[in-house]
Formats: sequence, structure tokens, C-alpha cells
Amino acid sequence: MLETAVQDLKLLISEHDGTNVANRRFSRRVDELIHVFYDDIGEITMVPTHTLFDLFVIKVLYVERSSTDAAVVDYLGHLLDCYLFTDALTLEPDGGTSSVFYLADLLQEMARLKRSENPFEAFRKYADRSLFLTGVFPEVLRKRARSGWANSVSIVDCAYYVSTGKRFYRMAAEHDLADTDQRDTLTKLSSHFEVYLDALNEISERYIMGFDMKL
Repeated sequence: MLETAVQDLKLLISEHDGTNVANRRFSRRVDELIHVFYDDIGEITMVPTHTLFDLFVIKVLYVERSSTDAAVVDYLGHLLDCYLFTDALTLEPDGGTSSVFYLADLLQEMARLKRSENPFEAFRKYADRSLFLTGVFPEVLRKRARSGWANSVSIVDCAYYVSTGKRFYRMAAEHDLADTDQRDTLTKLSSHFEVYLDALNEISERYIMGFDMKL
């Protein structure tokens, strides 16, 4: 039921792309579905993760921040689903625990990818990583920056990832391999990076951190 209901909301958002239809009835429906999510918390692993993240993005970005872009809503839901359940953001384990990546440590890989057949995906991937890390794990980045993580990399803060993410989204949007729809979405992600970062911060704090989603 939850999956179908969230898809219905996304369809409505898509049909009214460019405007915001989060009226009182729409907002109440979103809240009802979030209550369903918490009521069935014991069976949460039975719900597709993309459904949950789509719902959280709709609540925080579309309802509370009056977003009008259906593609961005979809993109951010996919971003959360993709990265929260992979080890794509880890480097070598440090004392038995995974460590978030530093973009500077991946520049050599970036150079190799830039010479590959699809540098567009490389640009987009690094922008996605920057948005995800600053959006979902801002406190982790701040703590690592203050402690000079591993004493082997330059100390950077969230601003580093913000500027890097904006730049790579812009590079992806301007690349020849980006189609028209992708260009529009990636350009918005670059131009309004901080808005989406703030929305992900709230999603992380309210719905992700401290909750066992079998991450």
C-alpha cells in the first residue's frame, strides 16, 4: 500500500512539473503515509527503500520547501537509495571501520575517467558523492576536519565539498554526453546545491540517523 501511494504522489508531482501542488490535502496525505511508515516499523525491511526515500524527499523538499521540479525530487530519492546501501563512499578501513572519502584522494582516478569513454558519468558521480556526504553526514565531515583525519590529508570542511559538488554538477551538465533532461536537472543541482544540501540535512536528522534501516 505504501509503495503504491508514494508512486501516486510522484505521478501527481510529475503531471504538475513546474508548479507545486502541495496543498493541504496533499500535505495531509504525505503525513499519513509517514505515520504508516512508523506504525509498520517492525516490517520496514519489507518496504522498498526507494519508496521510503522518495517519501522523505517529497515531505522535506516538495512540501516544506515548495520545490517545483519533479526530476530533482526523483533524483534525490534515487541518490539516497543508491548511496545509503552501498560501500561506494568508503576508502581503506581505519581501525576496522569504514571512512568517508576525500575527493582529493580520488583525483588520479578522476583523471583516468576523464580520458575514458564516459567522463560525464565521472563528473556526475563526484558531484553526487559531494551532495550525499554533506547532506547526510555533515557532522562526520566536521569532526574529521577538526581532527585532521588520519593526519595524512588536507583538512577540509563542508564548504570544500559544496564548491566541488557545484563544480562537478556544472561540468556534467555542460558535457556533450548529457541529454537535455539531464542538463536541466544537473544545472539546477549545481545552482541550488545548498538548498538540496539543507533538505538532505533535515532528512538525515529526522528520518535516517539513529534509525536502524539495516544500513
